[in-house]
Amino acid sequence: MSGIVYLVGAGPGDPGLLTVRAQELLASCDAIAADALANPDIVAAARAYNPTVELHDVGKRGGSGESARQETINALLVELGRAGKKVVRLKGGDPLVFGRGSEEAQALAEAGVPFEIVPGVTAGVAAAAYAGIPVTHRGAATSVTFVTGHEDPAKEETQTDWSALARTGGTIVLYMGVKTLPRIADALVAGGMSPDTPAAAVQWGTYPRQRTVVATLTTLHDAVVREGLGAPVITVIGKVVALRDEIGWFERQPLFGKRIVVTRATSQAGALRGALASLGAEVLELPALRVVPLDPAPLREALDRVTEYDWIVFTSQNAVALLWESLRVAGRDARWLAGRRIACVGRATADTLLARGLAADVVPDRFVAEGVLEALDERDDVRGTRVLYVAAENARDVLPDGLTERGCRVDVVPVYRTSSDGAGSGALRDALAAGRVDAVTFASASAVRGFIEAVGADLARRAPAVSIGPVTSDAVKAAGIPLGVEADAASIDALTDATIRLVREAKSA
Repeated sequence: MSGIVYLVGAGPGDPGLLTVRAQELLASCDAIAADALANPDIVAAARAYNPTVELHDVGKRGGSGESARQETINALLVELGRAGKKVVRLKGGDPLVFGRGSEEAQALAEAGVPFEIVPGVTAGVAAAAYAGIPVTHRGAATSVTFVTGHEDPAKEETQTDWSALARTGGTIVLYMGVKTLPRIADALVAGGMSPDTPAAAVQWGTYPRQRTVVATLTTLHDAVVREGLGAPVITVIGKVVALRDEIGWFERQPLFGKRIVVTRATSQAGALRGALASLGAEVLELPALRVVPLDPAPLREALDRVTEYDWIVFTSQNAVALLWESLRVAGRDARWLAGRRIACVGRATADTLLARGLAADVVPDRFVAEGVLEALDERDDVRGTRVLYVAAENARDVLPDGLTERGCRVDVVPVYRTSSDGAGSGALRDALAAGRVDAVTFASASAVRGFIEAVGADLARRAPAVSIGPVTSDAVKAAGIPLGVEADAASIDALTDATIRLVREAKSA
């Protein structure tokens, strides 16, 4: 039985520019054949969602011996398709814009293997846009031409009429043209284009490490060499480049170019990573903590007699998620908790609960155990009640001890523990040692411990910390890590705002 091959555009780099169709296919495919220009984070996310997916590195890397030959790639796609597999051929940008996707489609058609082409955002438009350069603009450019820079205009035979391009008056976008740029500039000038025409080179367009150099047609190559730009580079030539000063936006983001470490547990890192990346940060994700569920039997037993409890207390999103898993396994839902009053230690935990259909009765102003006790003291329906406390293994005793002092009978049910997950710690250690980390975010005291276990006590002190609250801040200080700033509230938004504040303070210092 024949499979199918999807020739999928991965976009220019920013995972947020991946199409919905591409995401659907990556989440359900049997194999991925990834291009060198496809952002590795896209592949990593697909593998995290679908751990059994086959990965095939078929990248081309500037003539390196490690590069895959096009004939080999074609043969692999045919082989995988004939094996009945659902294959995503992931290509940087758009598969049909200087991506040789049409050649792969020809090979598949000749072999009788079904295929589908999924367009992607091409780098020539996206890199320019992220640099604040529109490829067309009323009054400045009514046309745009995409040209491969690999073709040397000095060749005796060329498919590109450089003189004609020089006369059009529109925008010219060059793909992969750093080495041939001087000869291309000479050909355009010879064709009548002014040597003072604005021009820009954009390296790693749409990535947090994006760099843009602006000059003129004849001085751009020297500027690129001086600034050390290398592939991948998109070059834009035309009057539209002058608009960058007015509408440039990406490189003005508050966290642009900053390297921020996220140490939340793997299952929770996505929201914080997305928030920081959307503000221009390069996020180094170290899942310093891995959530390990414990034996579910004690929780299931407690839920079987849930009517005996007056209150349920949650101190983390993980506790909420694991309780709901126990309800689901037993064929139950939120109605099973009807009549129970619920307290959550923080807004994020309360929001996780609300997403499952229940609103917390108590969410303190201070998102720590002491704050929960203070909020409960303001009520007249707490003392002498029975409480189910769903928590992490070895959680602080502040809440159960405080409730016991108030005459409550408390059943503490540990549902998970956290352990260090050193994935990615090698690259992070290198970045810390080189002083290339601007901040490390911590969402819990245990994340501090996991971070130190992953990188070592000395390197852990090389970058300032952004803490989610006072308990975490105490752990940061005790570890000797410089505390840069503490969030105003225990939430992703507050942690993100605190990171921005730290970066701004560093700039003004």
